Amino acid sequence: MSIQPTATIEDVARLAEVSIATVSRAIHTPEKVAKSTRQRVNQAIAITGYTTNAMARSLRMGRSNMILVLAPDIGDPNFSSILIGLENEARAHGYGVLIGHTQNDPERGLEYLKFLNSGQAAGLLLFTGHEPFGAREMGQRLPPTVAVFEPVFGSALPYVGVDDTAGARKAAEYLLASGHRSIAFIGDSKTRLGHVRRRKGYDIALEAARIPVGQRMVIDGEGTIESGRLAVEQLFMRDTLPTAFMCVNDATAIGVMNGLAARGYDLPRDFSVIGFDDVPQATYMTPALTTIRQPRSAIGRQAMALLLETLTEPLVSPKEILIMPDLVVRGSVTMPGKT
Repeated sequence: MSIQPTATIEDVARLAEVSIATVSRAIHTPEKVAKSTRQRVNQAIAITGYTTNAMARSLRMGRSNMILVLAPDIGDPNFSSILIGLENEARAHGYGVLIGHTQNDPERGLEYLKFLNSGQAAGLLLFTGHEPFGAREMGQRLPPTVAVFEPVFGSALPYVGVDDTAGARKAAEYLLASGHRSIAFIGDSKTRLGHVRRRKGYDIALEAARIPVGQRMVIDGEGTIESGRLAVEQLFMRDTLPTAFMCVNDATAIGVMNGLAARGYDLPRDFSVIGFDDVPQATYMTPALTTIRQPRSAIGRQAMALLLETLTEPLVSPKEILIMPDLVVRGSVTMPGKT
């Protein structure tokens, strides 16, 4: 039995009677190609059996065209939107994306470390906020790597994400402009750099408003719904309540809102709450959550673009690309004491 030669993009172009560039556009940016042309290209792909799968190309070419994405929680609503941006950028340059779900499990991390060591990934995108488990202990050199969404604490890895400090300052200034002087920051951390930067934005805004450090309320938190609920309980036990809660992310804000509602408080009449991220659930809270919107798709595109750039020209110094977020005003913030 003879082995059929692998179809090429030239074969598709010839059969569809279009240029190679048109075939590429029909695959990677179909919205830029006329419908009739796309149909001819798709039909030619089906007839020839041509594959645009980057893994298949990698096997044929003897080098990897795959990018490994390591994420602690693929269910995080931020992840899916960022993934769309980075995958579109990867496809436009002939790369594919593999997703590694670590679940913050060291054993899973070691498995992905072995995968990287095998040379099956040309580059690495980290959503974890830390280097792969075991990388430093084993002295393993990582492929070109970019941190995304969550900067890596204590590392010089390049990073692409939201401008956490500027976004948090914007949130705090909105609360101040609404008349609040007693604002609690929920979600402080000594190990998560994104949380540290958002706390910094809070402090900058309150410092500019001449609110003394001693009057600021700061509660640690893991950025989860449960940590938001527990923060409410801590403040009630202290018997020192703010008029507004500035939360490190939307999950924390949702926990705060649930905790206050469970105690019978009406929002925003009794307390104002602001989040950070603008996850889908924020719109469906009662009241709808005022928050800072992450530019997720742009983060994904720019992170992949930076990584692909480093594959051809390694960075000579650490680099950060910070994207300004937007304030989304809904119904969870009002003037203190307003009925």
